[in-house]
Amino acid sequence: MIGQTIGELLTEHVTLDVEGIDRLYLNAYQPRLQTGGEVAYFFRQHRGAKVASTLLMAPMSQAFVTAIANFAATEEIDMVHFRKHQSKDEETQRRLQAAPLLREGVLYIGVAQEKFSTFRVSKKHNPLTGDSFPWLSPADVMCNQYYFYVVDEDFGPLFIKFSSYFPYTARINLNGHEFAKRQLAQAGIAFEALDNGLLRCADPAALQGILDGLTAEKIDTVVCKWFARLPQPFTAADRAAGFRYELSILQAEFARTQVLDRPVAGRHLFEELIRENLDLGRPEKVSLIFHRRITQRTPGIFRTRVLTQGVIPTLHVSYKHSKIKQYFKLDHALRTETTINNTRDFGIGRKLVNLPALRAIGFQANRRLLEIETISQDCALAEGMFDALTQPRMIAGQAVPRLTFGDPRVMALMAALCLFFIPPYFRHGWLRAKMTELMGIPAADYSPHQATYDLRRLRQHGLIERLPNSHRYQISPQGRRVTMLFVKLNNRLLRPGLSQLFDGCPKAPNRPLANAFKQLDRALEDFIQGAKITSAKNLICA
Repeated sequence: MIGQTIGELLTEHVTLDVEGIDRLYLNAYQPRLQTGGEVAYFFRQHRGAKVASTLLMAPMSQAFVTAIANFAATEEIDMVHFRKHQSKDEETQRRLQAAPLLREGVLYIGVAQEKFSTFRVSKKHNPLTGDSFPWLSPADVMCNQYYFYVVDEDFGPLFIKFSSYFPYTARINLNGHEFAKRQLAQAGIAFEALDNGLLRCADPAALQGILDGLTAEKIDTVVCKWFARLPQPFTAADRAAGFRYELSILQAEFARTQVLDRPVAGRHLFEELIRENLDLGRPEKVSLIFHRRITQRTPGIFRTRVLTQGVIPTLHVSYKHSKIKQYFKLDHALRTETTINNTRDFGIGRKLVNLPALRAIGFQANRRLLEIETISQDCALAEGMFDALTQPRMIAGQAVPRLTFGDPRVMALMAALCLFFIPPYFRHGWLRAKMTELMGIPAADYSPHQATYDLRRLRQHGLIERLPNSHRYQISPQGRRVTMLFVKLNNRLLRPGLSQLFDGCPKAPNRPLANAFKQLDRALEDFIQGAKITSAKNLICA
């Protein structure tokens, strides 16, 4: 089994394959209290104050903190003041283990000093009269954050964090796999947990249906339920006047878990997979995985990182503020996770209603990564097919030009097809733009006629397909394998090997290939000298 490819392994030896939302980190904010003018309206027009001042915020904060303390005392809930560098997760896990029968309720309340964005009053001057006037503007402060660690009957463990300063923004952290475990238990479906995932399930189809059913509406419902139970900084009159919280997405993790029947062999394969895909963080591969166009103006650092925590290697691929992480989970399952930290990276709004669109992007990114890895590891071609590509031939009486391996224009064509996954088809103009970019030449040096010629030979060799009744093209399944092989051979074999053989390469003297050729050269020279034929070497070289 160790000798199998990733495609064979994931096809033949996966016992459970599910995808769903893993971790979801939400922001609960007051949409009508985002600017100084809106804060002034709240205090002056809604609450009837003569002047909008931060002094009016202090009584609200004190009342909120008092309400939290009274709530903890009434419900007999522990309040834990976190020490610096204390692990909140470890404290929570310890308390969860100590209360295994808790079906629903507040586990404990944590308090921690953290940075928070509030409002401060500053003085401004009228440019015409010179008179000064107060002005509310955003400012960062250190203040107490109150963590309500709760156990929900339907969602399992989650936490809601409230700031103790105006406008009392909240954060919500919940986990889709914990939601799935609770739903499976309620339905009487047997399962075995794997940390925050699942190792086995008696009904995989039902499990996938539960994960698919974690909608924005259900998430909004559970948040509203706990907001109604916990102390609130805003009064009923405030809420009736329209000052209500709305939810936005700060971070979303979309995971695919593929459990293997023989874990040890799977881990060996994953380590080989890391070695084979260290270049996934290059812009061209990121474009392919995330289905986004990468240009010189695209912000962010594009890179692949292999991190090792203990003895567990993980593969990280970054795109702007988002990333894909892949690792072998607890020696049992291949875990692929796309984490979106800024929905704007994909032209999508932050509100919770956009969760379905984000879900589609996250799951598709996971699938593309696995597809690329599968093709990259198993892109070998039969000798006859390679010859057919690299030699001219006749098809239906029509001459088909060859695709010569190593030719700069052909290699640029192959690299362009590796780059392309957005949109799901391309036109003549796209190919011209990519070819000039990859070859580093002016647009005038790659004419429309040359692009037409290249499209025709790619189509004749079966590497691209023309969409019916259009001038649009898409890469074929065979084209994915061919282009991956050409680019891989060129980047990993031909260019590194030749770089060692030329004089002037700073690393060549210490490279094995260069040393081997030097030894061959010396052995040939010794042989010629021994035969007393001084001109033989020149004849051989000629």
